[in-house]
Amino acid sequence: MGKIGVFVTGGTFDKDYNLINGNLGFQQTHVPEMFKRGRSTLDIDIQVLMMIDSLDMTTEQRQYIVDSCEASPYHDLIITHGTDTMVETARVLASANLDKTIVMTGAMRPYKLGSSDGFFNLGSAVAFAQILPNGVYIAMNGRYYHWDNVRKNTSTGYFEELKTAGSLQ
Repeated sequence: MGKIGVFVTGGTFDKDYNLINGNLGFQQTHVPEMFKRGRSTLDIDIQVLMMIDSLDMTTEQRQYIVDSCEASPYHDLIITHGTDTMVETARVLASANLDKTIVMTGAMRPYKLGSSDGFFNLGSAVAFAQILPNGVYIAMNGRYYHWDNVRKNTSTGYFEELKTAGSLQ
């Protein structure tokens, strides 16, 4: 098993509560702490590409993510990303046809607020990155989805398949 590249882009995953003004914002990534707390023995390389809310992500920033994945010496990549536009970024990544396994993940609640799904989602993404074939995937709530067969259900707060195998859609 080779080294796994982890690209941090921000999103709710890394938001922190500002005690002064009560807003959620970014200070630093929590990903290294999460790997340490999870007692990971994997060989990983964490790089912060940006710390933004995915709703504010530009076309240029998405291209920067693609360029970073393409330039990475690692075959297996994990990208932490905001859930609101994760599928959009996955689409851009998939169109690049990279010969890599790319697993995107995020959180519905910030890690620093406690009882976040981010810790579980990161662990799932790590496992999926090691076993899935080349392609772009989204890992949320213990499941993985192909980038082109998933959506965030804004009513439930869960990701779900657009269609299942054998459906007529």
